[in-house]
Amino acid sequence: MKNYMDGGEAILEAFRKLKIDYIMSSPGSEWSPVWEALARQKLGNRSGPTYIDSWHETLAVNMATGYTLITGRPQAVLVHAGVGLLQGSMGVHGAMQSEVPMIVMSGESATLGENPGLDIEQQWYGGLSVGGIERYVENVTKLARPVTSPFTLYEQVIRAGEMAQRTPKGPIYLNVALEHMLHEWTPPKGEREIPVAPRLQPHPSEVEKVADLLLTAKNPIIVAEQSGRDPAAFHALVELADLLAIPVTWSRGANFCNFPTNHPLYLGVANYKYLADADLVLLVGGRVPWYPPRERPTKGKIVAINENQFKNHMIYQQLHADLYLEGEIAASLQTLAEAARAAKPNADAISKRREKWKAEHDAFVAGLKAERAKANGTGGAAIDPLMLIDTLAEVMPADTAFVDETIMHGPTLRQHLPFTTPHSFFRGFGGLGQGLGISLGVKLASGKRTVALLIGDGGFLYNPVIQALGASKLHNLPILIVVFNNKGYMAMQKGHYHHYPDGAAETAKMYLGSKLSGPDFSQLGSHFGLHGERVEDPAKLKGALQSALKKVQEGTTAILNVAVSK
Repeated sequence: MKNYMDGGEAILEAFRKLKIDYIMSSPGSEWSPVWEALARQKLGNRSGPTYIDSWHETLAVNMATGYTLITGRPQAVLVHAGVGLLQGSMGVHGAMQSEVPMIVMSGESATLGENPGLDIEQQWYGGLSVGGIERYVENVTKLARPVTSPFTLYEQVIRAGEMAQRTPKGPIYLNVALEHMLHEWTPPKGEREIPVAPRLQPHPSEVEKVADLLLTAKNPIIVAEQSGRDPAAFHALVELADLLAIPVTWSRGANFCNFPTNHPLYLGVANYKYLADADLVLLVGGRVPWYPPRERPTKGKIVAINENQFKNHMIYQQLHADLYLEGEIAASLQTLAEAARAAKPNADAISKRREKWKAEHDAFVAGLKAERAKANGTGGAAIDPLMLIDTLAEVMPADTAFVDETIMHGPTLRQHLPFTTPHSFFRGFGGLGQGLGISLGVKLASGKRTVALLIGDGGFLYNPVIQALGASKLHNLPILIVVFNNKGYMAMQKGHYHHYPDGAAETAKMYLGSKLSGPDFSQLGSHFGLHGERVEDPAKLKGALQSALKKVQEGTTAILNVAVSK
């Protein structure tokens, strides 16, 4: 066996130095140098990244995203040439919007067969090469660059990994020529260990200003949007809210579990009615907190707390902030709590505030309970979506990680499902069609923890379904998939009616693009030996969900196709 020392080994060694766990890939023919290096790694019993084959480029990127959302550690994605990257660009776009660090790479040929000393496959000439594929993804990545030479390859990969982890975090794309990977490589002398990205926090004087506002505020409120991606920030927010008896509502744009829904200071999702009387609002991890953005929700001061306040991919953004704390959210909240505690806040005032907001929380919870009781008491032949959500809350384990890719049912499930621990709720960024991959990535990082994807029938059809089910089987990643099947793209119909309430479509009940006659989703996993069941009878819903959960806990992905009434 010949031990090649070439660009493939350079890439793999860079991944090792960056402590990358997995190489997610929908493979292309330019990657033989890396596959050869991986084979040497395995035969030599050397530690390093594990290869994950996913059959589809968007799926590969989404699995990397899901894994990093849990672990915080960036992963590598290798896709094929120009066409593979274009196929995966949806997932790359989502990773950029969610500020998930990763290294994405694909390759082209630099010589196109004209080097007489290097025979390469003819597919590159007039076929796969598009002439600088990085140009096509510049707007959906943090940075997109070609690798300049075989001599810079190793350090460019290292640089990409380090840059991906810096604020604003995001995917870095490298276009690496096949010829660079086939070129001989000499490992650098005196190799350095790659340090983790340092924690950044605001200046003490800025913390002091906000702490003074908190201590003098009579009616402060917290709006949390993206802070829950970091468990440390989740716990720090609970600590600060408890310390000063500040109520918390999730933002309308929340994509994570930011605050436990069973906490006596929790007020629900987008419960903005209390902001009108607030004299101070802490916007924690804000991205798109209010809508329409021109309407300031309070006359009080707004303090925005975030690592990256302004998103360069957003053409318009309005936070209405009067002050900013910039740095790691957990560090900002922890230093705020320390400053407030040291100032010895008024215990009587805090106690009275706590009683007030606990009463509001209890009333809010009672209202939700009444809504669920009404949905369960209809006695109809169809399954109300809220009945399905209530049954999920009853049956699923308390530490379930839910991934939401619904549209019409999203606001309802976020209000009613219990999310009490960090990483118990995720919603993807950048468009539908990514839920399956994100769920598999979350499962890869979560071990035995149950992962459930809640998805509409329309959203399900946007996903690379067969490839995702294959990856679930191949890599032993059992998840529960619950399809909220209302036989249509109801958001499209709702939007049409909103703009044309008395138009031709409403008069004739002719809503184009809104009806679906999809397959029986429960049968799609049969080719892989996966569990599936269609549920139409409300009386059979709980039993079907329990059976599906049991299959997942035994190691088999289950698809529950639930016919909902709306």
